[in-house]
Amino acid sequence: MDRSELTRFVKDRARAVGFDRVGVAAAGRARDAGRLRAWLEAGRHGEMAYLERHFEQRVDPRALLPGARSVVSVALGYYTPHPGDGGPGCGKISRYAWGDDYHDIVKERLFALRRALEAAVPGLRARCCVDTAPILEKYWAVAAGIGWLGKHGCVITPECGSWVFLGELVLDCELDADAPLPDRCGTCRRCLEACPTGALAAPSRLDATRCLSYWTIESRADCFPPDIRRALDGRIFGCDICQEVCPWNRKLAQTTPLVAFAPRLDNMNRPLRELLSMDEPTFRRRFRSSPVRRAKWPEFVRNLLEAAASGA
Repeated sequence: MDRSELTRFVKDRARAVGFDRVGVAAAGRARDAGRLRAWLEAGRHGEMAYLERHFEQRVDPRALLPGARSVVSVALGYYTPHPGDGGPGCGKISRYAWGDDYHDIVKERLFALRRALEAAVPGLRARCCVDTAPILEKYWAVAAGIGWLGKHGCVITPECGSWVFLGELVLDCELDADAPLPDRCGTCRRCLEACPTGALAAPSRLDATRCLSYWTIESRADCFPPDIRRALDGRIFGCDICQEVCPWNRKLAQTTPLVAFAPRLDNMNRPLRELLSMDEPTFRRRFRSSPVRRAKWPEFVRNLLEAAASGA
């Protein structure tokens, strides 16, 4: 196959294995490298020390896969229309964590895509990445024309809005690159204005140390700062405020057909009192294969206590 034929093959196979959107960018050093360095030096990543490691791999896929020439970016929608607010006294979980762990689901499809490519191109070298690999997934999604970077810092796709999981397949072969999409956020500032902690100080400029998702998922602190606690409003894992108010998300959201992303209704909008009555084995059983397990048991209990103390 020549380059154009191989590009069409990659895109056709990506859709065949279940991805909602696919695009291609030429591998190289990310133009966002300096921005990432400044963000890290300013301490905006908080306790997420892993973001400081493997910097060159993170900003250049050629360091992640020597000889890399193309980055295939894919998106998989996860939106379900169930209400995420059970009212006063209930714990709120971010929409992306309502079902099964997306890492396994996205990787399964990426591995299937890689196998198809390896069968079609003997000797091809490839690296599958989800967000656990040191790669700037949002940067490559934008570069590959998957979507544009919204002011809330999430990639907005024409098919699913920003309710998507991203993945990448780094290849050592050259494909036809796609053109980036234009930024369609315009003058809208709803996400910035809706953030209760001011974590979005400027368009697409997140201060993780002010973000409710950071505090309820990544932080291992014993307790929250008072202003963070006051803003919780029952949130015990993640926060979707900036995405919920986005006009594009309201217009473009498509319900996923994947049963794996369907809400585990027994874990949604449950009373904080009920959740606080759990012991660790119950927590492990109820949230088995769920993104919520990332919070770990001690931090999950902390989140429940902080939400209860906030008057949710």
